Amino acid sequence: MAESSHLTGVSFEQLADLAAASRILARQEVVDAFGHVSIRHPARPDRYLLSRSIAPALVTPGDIVEYDLDSNSIDPDAPKGFLERFIHGEIYRSRPDVGAVVHSHSPSVIPFGLIDRPMHAMFHNAAFLSAGVPTFDISRNFGATDMLVCDCAKGRALAETLGDKDVALMRAHGSVACGLKLEIAVFRAIYTEVNARIQTWTTGLAENGTIAFLSEEEGQLADLPNQTAGMRAWDLWREEVRSSTGW
Repeated sequence: MAESSHLTGVSFEQLADLAAASRILARQEVVDAFGHVSIRHPARPDRYLLSRSIAPALVTPGDIVEYDLDSNSIDPDAPKGFLERFIHGEIYRSRPDVGAVVHSHSPSVIPFGLIDRPMHAMFHNAAFLSAGVPTFDISRNFGATDMLVCDCAKGRALAETLGDKDVALMRAHGSVACGLKLEIAVFRAIYTEVNARIQTWTTGLAENGTIAFLSEEEGQLADLPNQTAGMRAWDLWREEVRSSTGW
């Protein structure tokens, strides 16, 4: 017998996939005790779904909460949410094309938000990075802060920095990755971390030599098949969660 959803207009399978995405990102060491992933509400584009404030590896379908784009929970009795849920609400508000958002502190990515050297697409699985990776520096608009995107104004500034790109770095904090759907956003968050490791290794090998990273045109061409072939990776990662949880 199929399990039921606790949210109107959302199937249990959609909740299970979102919970699984949190666990996938933890297994791939993109998130640890911190970080989160959301999807736009499938029936209400002016809302989104995000787990309660809990470590990603522990998220279950029952932990998912529904928010409006101001990042207020629809259910007044909903459990405590993430302080940085405003990242998600403001990206969904500014980007109608985005269906899922990942926020992480993946360690290999963080250095690229601290230096005056761009992140490049180093291989075809990270082709989406060839369009550019802007860096959000919270201090530019807000001075010295605790570095957290904890209200709509800060979320809006981050969304403005992201612009029409798929990934943005957050100085001394982490990054965001987004996509048309959940599987793509998860794929991009994972391969941003992999790409960062490869770029660090390659820079060390090259010393002062030329690095033949993907051009913007190559990236556009390679990203198209990745958005379908990447489902192979999702299917593998999703089955690993299903085999251990039953959902």
